Amino acid sequence: MNDPIIDLIISIKNGYMASKERVIMNHSSYKAVVANKLKKLGFVKEVLISGDIKKQIEIELLYKEGEPALSGVKLHSTPGKRMYVSYKKMKSVLGGMGYSFVSTSKGIMTNTESKKSKLGGELLFSLW
Repeated sequence: MNDPIIDLIISIKNGYMASKERVIMNHSSYKAVVANKLKKLGFVKEVLISGDIKKQIEIELLYKEGEPALSGVKLHSTPGKRMYVSYKKMKSVLGGMGYSFVSTSKGIMTNTESKKSKLGGELLFSLW
């Protein structure tokens, strides 16, 4: 894939669908920020970065009573079609049960953080 965030999210989603314990992928600081946000929101259990020259991110997946913590993903922006949204027009995901991730001028934020900061940006993906 050309987009590292799409690659990260689809790898995590596929890991959950295959009932894997962890997902390992190449490191980038962009992926690390998103993975740590997912950990903070309770969608993954642990994020570990290993390696000196060639770094890798190891994401330990979280299961609640045998069910995956992440049940669905919707990608909004793609390399061929970027989607931008104002903080005023940002909608909640499943009535507040999920989150949208937005790339703003202050970094990657969730839809609730973006509304509080009054910042819009590129709408990356939504998950629940």
